[in-house]
Amino acid sequence: MRAMTYRRYGPAENVQPANLPRPKARKGEVLVEIAASSVTTADWRLRASAFPGGFWLLGRLMFGLFRPRQQVLGGEFAGRVVACGSGVTEFAPGDRVFGFAGHGTHAEFVTVKAGGCIAKIPDSLSDAEAAALPFGGLSALVFLRDFAQLCPGEDVLIPGASGGVGLYAVQVAKALGANVTAVASTGKLDKLRDLGADRVIDYTRQQLSAAGRDYDVILDPAGFLPYTEGRKLLKPNGRFVALNFGCAEIGQLILQKLRGGPRLVIGVNGDKKADLEVLLEMIKEGVLRPVVGHNLPLEDIQEAYRLVESRRRKGPVILQVG
Repeated sequence: MRAMTYRRYGPAENVQPANLPRPKARKGEVLVEIAASSVTTADWRLRASAFPGGFWLLGRLMFGLFRPRQQVLGGEFAGRVVACGSGVTEFAPGDRVFGFAGHGTHAEFVTVKAGGCIAKIPDSLSDAEAAALPFGGLSALVFLRDFAQLCPGEDVLIPGASGGVGLYAVQVAKALGANVTAVASTGKLDKLRDLGADRVIDYTRQQLSAAGRDYDVILDPAGFLPYTEGRKLLKPNGRFVALNFGCAEIGQLILQKLRGGPRLVIGVNGDKKADLEVLLEMIKEGVLRPVVGHNLPLEDIQEAYRLVESRRRKGPVILQVG
């Protein structure tokens, strides 16, 4: 099968095409022929060994000290089941499915546990739309609903709102009943309004410190706003939710217990099937819609990585595989 592999950490040019053996579905697994995948911030960090501050050694120990342990990256996928391992009853060959596999989706085929983060694609979604949903949608849902414990009527600030997570965070926060302020550059503000943002801030023209608002929650999807600055914009009982964190944030967690005030909240998304089903229900209710920012063929994966690393993309970067 065709696959995009990297055999050493480094720049996007290290990702090269290769022919690999087609995997086989084992007990409890399904084999999916991939139609669409994506390149996310997580893929970039793994490829470049760009682990958040202070976590370089831990990252290398987890994913390969001297060279990558998994040579095919990619977590999001949408495609079609072509084979089922023994014991699988919820899926059958021919089913359109999507979800989050963890790794290996920058290829033509991937095996996924049937009980993992995988669900059937509703007829209303294209493969590209389905592939654009899991990473950003699950992150937004879990960090706002579970970690921030967002309540109806609260005020939420989302810096970097036009990215792969931010676009979903705007929609999820609105669905949870919050008042949403989204931060992005000039050309992306109309999209954020269309997705439901109550207020938009153009960071190229206005400093966040001059925004004049006290927020209950700040959700920072990709390290755009340091906690030391963000806490100044929060109410005394506010929560600063950081999706990316390093040793500095761990230190702030210790310090905040001594000084009180707005809380820093960090956590790790578990990528659960139940949460994927919640996203599908939100789509059915019309309060959430997938967003495809860029659509590229698999062979242009290096350009896809450059878009992600630029921090200037307009939503999820989708790879057309099949």
